[in-house]
Amino acid sequence: MYLSNISVTNFKNIELAELSFSESLNCFVGSNGSGKTNILDAIHYLSLTKSALCTDSGAITHNRDFFIVQGRYNSTNTQSSESITVSFKRGGGKKILRGTKEYEKLSDHIGRFPLVMIAPGDAALISDAPEYRRRFLNAFLSQIDPHYLALMMRYNAVLASRNSALKNPNGQYEIIEILSEQLAEIGTKVYNLRLGYITQLAPVVSKFYEVISGSRESIEISYKSKLEEGPMLEQLKRNLERDLVLGYTSIGVHRDDISLTMNGYAVRSVGSQGQQKSLLLALKLSEARVISEKCGRKAILLLDDVFDKLDMSRVENLVGLVSSEDFGQIFITDSNKVRLEGIAKKFDTPLKMFEVEGGEIRD
Repeated sequence: MYLSNISVTNFKNIELAELSFSESLNCFVGSNGSGKTNILDAIHYLSLTKSALCTDSGAITHNRDFFIVQGRYNSTNTQSSESITVSFKRGGGKKILRGTKEYEKLSDHIGRFPLVMIAPGDAALISDAPEYRRRFLNAFLSQIDPHYLALMMRYNAVLASRNSALKNPNGQYEIIEILSEQLAEIGTKVYNLRLGYITQLAPVVSKFYEVISGSRESIEISYKSKLEEGPMLEQLKRNLERDLVLGYTSIGVHRDDISLTMNGYAVRSVGSQGQQKSLLLALKLSEARVISEKCGRKAILLLDDVFDKLDMSRVENLVGLVSSEDFGQIFITDSNKVRLEGIAKKFDTPLKMFEVEGGEIRD
């Protein structure tokens, strides 16, 4: 499936836009703040029911009360197509329509039109706290496994209840015990799913990094969890006294991490900006590859200002990688028109070039 066209109304600084896309490559050029990223974010919203960058209300154009994004996805192999409409109104909430039918649960839409976005803010995935890597894991697995999102929602609900009981434990020790059993059961399932998919992801990340970097460094990725040390329920019982003092649950998959190392050392400590950027790209492109394999359709790839901090050899390696048959429809933004035009020429596929200025988009 690919996104053939989109209609955007009152989304950030885009008051109105109607665009048709190439099924292969689409490029957006314009100065910073012109609205390039906003059109990518609208596409992100269509596939994943939320903005990659802000809250629902924050996506509404200033002095407006609503936004609407509508898109049509066409099949690359058949004549079939599907229309998706997402809207949000202040005081009225969010709606997502598949054709003319509204979803009962937003989670039912996740994974139907797989998508991966790479944006400047994703640098935190490599250099910052574990929560960013857990967020990556959750977004990744939610598109692959329809049960994973439900598991995480249940886990977070039980975790919140257990934390509440830990803060006010008087007369609630039996409840804490029951919640611990529930948390351990769900958490173990989450752990096994994460471990399995990271194991699948790791060799792809290593391969893609080698392509982008030109075989300059060796990259390793692994999943780190306290559950490696023994059953979660036993650890929860063993740490109960500590958790009562802290007032929160100190053991569980909500505290896990992904280890990213280069030649045996943490990338965030020894990697240059170019090396960290290359690893980020390899990680996200690997996410797109695995999602595509599991969903049976190629994920749409959104590349927002990804060429910054990369030398020309890495840029050329990256372009060669994403232009291969491993990837489907691609959307790229850049503020440098000459660079973007040069990159576009390296793709041996149909492309469309758009210029963006002040929220207005023209091809």
